[in-house]
Amino acid sequence: MERRLALSVGEEARSARMRAGLTQADVAERIGIAAEVYGRMERGKMMPSVPTLFRLCLALRLSADVGMGLVTAVSVGAALWEEDSREKDHLPEMRRLLRTLRRMSRSQLKLVNQVAAAILPQR
Repeated sequence: MERRLALSVGEEARSARMRAGLTQADVAERIGIAAEVYGRMERGKMMPSVPTLFRLCLALRLSADVGMGLVTAVSVGAALWEEDSREKDHLPEMRRLLRTLRRMSRSQLKLVNQVAAAILPQR
């Protein structure tokens, strides 16, 4: 039974992540676990702890009963939770760039800003 539950959580998490246009690394960062651990969860190889499941549901806007396979996504109107991923802030490239920028020092950020200002058209 635990194996089926882990598979159900993983499948629903993957579906919700894909609908949201997120990468596994994005979700892992949002819920505070390693990307490798999240990948194992999504493949149904491990069951998340209750606090991790809670954070996962919040991050993916996924109902816990859907995630655990108690009801289908259609019956709770999961489409209502989907965000418009067409905006630039939601693009995977933008999220990767932001993760990279967060790891940079102040002097590195200044340099990146100067490069960006040099290549962008003047307004």
